[in-house]
Amino acid sequence: MGLDATVRRRWLIGIILFAALVMLVCGQTILKSSLQKLSFLTYWLICFVLTGLAAIIALRDLRELHQQTRQQQKDLLDTTLRQIENEVRSRKSQDPSRN
Repeated sequence: MGLDATVRRRWLIGIILFAALVMLVCGQTILKSSLQKLSFLTYWLICFVLTGLAAIIALRDLRELHQQTRQQQKDLLDTTLRQIENEVRSRKSQDPSRN
């Protein structure tokens, strides 16, 4: 049972955000006194990059969701119009006096 692309993206976003959250908590508690100069900058840069990466993936997911919704609306409209055409044709064939 494989996961579709949407589920994989959302899991990836969750994992990345969880890692960034763990880094945030550790950086503000456990590592606060041990992070100095370059290690401080590197640590918080990695945390920032993880958060930005999650945001980029979330925007991609939003764009994909928007495209799927648009396609579903188009398909629904096409199906509905076809059903209406079929109903009109069947009524015309049942009652030839109506033109």
